[in-house]
Amino acid sequence: MAYQISATKLQAYNRCPYAYYLRYERRLTTNEFFGSAALGTALHQALAQCHGDWHYDQPLPDLRWVHHCWRQNSTGLSASQVSEGLAILENYYYSFIAGEVALRQPLAVEGRIQGFLQVENLEFLIVGRYDRLDFVSSGLELIDYKSSRDPKLPETTEMDVQIGLYYLALEQTYSQSLKYLSLLFLRTGEKVRFEATTAHKQQVQSMIGDLAVRLRYDQGWEPRPGPQCDRCTFARYCPAVNGNPTPLPEGRATAQFQLALNL
Repeated sequence: MAYQISATKLQAYNRCPYAYYLRYERRLTTNEFFGSAALGTALHQALAQCHGDWHYDQPLPDLRWVHHCWRQNSTGLSASQVSEGLAILENYYYSFIAGEVALRQPLAVEGRIQGFLQVENLEFLIVGRYDRLDFVSSGLELIDYKSSRDPKLPETTEMDVQIGLYYLALEQTYSQSLKYLSLLFLRTGEKVRFEATTAHKQQVQSMIGDLAVRLRYDQGWEPRPGPQCDRCTFARYCPAVNGNPTPLPEGRATAQFQLALNL
């Protein structure tokens, strides 16, 4: 079975190999809590329908099409969430649709990516998802909608990992290079575009190669102290931040990979 790797997992590994080991290899539980994502999910689904189901016989849909898509996807929300979501989508319409000459038909919406990479005789299955994928003149543009109340840009290192991993997988799937990864902040109407290069792909390949060595020999999971330590849920086990770390629980999860032998 191939070892599954995603942008979230590789970002966690890049931040701290030891925390990665505890979370994904030892499968230790954390105290993280996540709020309701119902409004965000509904917004993503409405935008997928808006771009994916438009007939494209006319250059641009009018605002009634956006209202229709929202009605189709906002059932189950509270009255305040329905009102809030409608205002967000109207802002999206005027920011990203109304001023265009024609609505660009996407290659795919609400899609999943999959790719493979073999390193150290280990096979990695690259997985991920995206909100929208567009053709541009020199490759592909991956669109990621952001609906949080406190919009902020991810750290540069986090973006580099995500761009590189998606570059690898999309190149295999579409035989086209990722040209841009763009973040669309739905509440502010802002679009931030990051250019993707082969350097991102090479960085991720190197990172996965480093991870493969640690997986192959089950060693080298050293802590990497940094700003992330203040919010790490595994701090009690970590000798880098705790002078008397809590012993790790007994037992270990079954290995998540098998050797890929070249016969």
